[in-house]
Amino acid sequence: MEIETIGVVGAGQMGNGIAHVMALSGYSVRLNDIDQAALDKAVALIQRNLDRQVSREKISAEARDAAMARISPTLHLAEVAQTDLVIEAATEREEIKHKIFEALVPELKPETILTSNTSSISITRLASRTDRPEKFMGFHFMNPVPVMQLVELIRGIATDQPTYDACLAVVNKLGKTAASAEDFPAFIVNRILMPMINEAVYTLYEGVGNVRSIDQSMKLGANHPMGPLELADFIGLDTCLAIMNVLHDGLADTKYRPCPLLTKYVEAGWLGRKTERGFYDYRGEEPVPTR
Repeated sequence: MEIETIGVVGAGQMGNGIAHVMALSGYSVRLNDIDQAALDKAVALIQRNLDRQVSREKISAEARDAAMARISPTLHLAEVAQTDLVIEAATEREEIKHKIFEALVPELKPETILTSNTSSISITRLASRTDRPEKFMGFHFMNPVPVMQLVELIRGIATDQPTYDACLAVVNKLGKTAASAEDFPAFIVNRILMPMINEAVYTLYEGVGNVRSIDQSMKLGANHPMGPLELADFIGLDTCLAIMNVLHDGLADTKYRPCPLLTKYVEAGWLGRKTERGFYDYRGEEPVPTR
């Protein structure tokens, strides 16, 4: 089917980025959240990010204005359901995602494709709670969405070929690259990335190195653009912990056991950049290691 309208559920870090790239590529976007303040914040952020692209001569002012005109914020989930493709980008908690899809189903058009931006949760299990498992798949963008080139496309056990082809066509229109992943915990990127971050936290926990030495070692010794602890703060330590728990529970292998220090930081509410404290303290002019 030809996708023309996109519904995005969740106006947070991922949702606003998805709305941004979809609108810039010519899709009409309905951006939903349960909180008006979150919607206002998302629209303002999209405007600033598009302005930055104009100032760097990545896009024209006309393209920016056209993209903003294609985005319709809404508090009503039923309006999102009337699109061709819905991308759920809510918080990484399975019970919340189930509630969203259960609320969407009665309002959907027969041909609407449902997808989730989940970074780790079973696509097959999410799809099983809907009326269209064959038209359901994982559509996992990387953060920050306007910058990162990869999109993981994850088939559930029931996903049909036309659904996959329609989602692949969207990725191609965005000018991004699709990686096909099977529906196993954390898919490809996070299956590899999160254990590395978790091992970096263990290295800190066991006193092998401090925050700065661990990050410098991986940046200068492995040529990573960001150190693993800096990257964990950027992603959100709660998200890192949630993905490690999905890996540990889903694969039943002790090598995926979340580091107790990661759990402790999350319990403290030190979740990284979004709370201004994580492995670094961001409340001053320069980030300062917390250990």
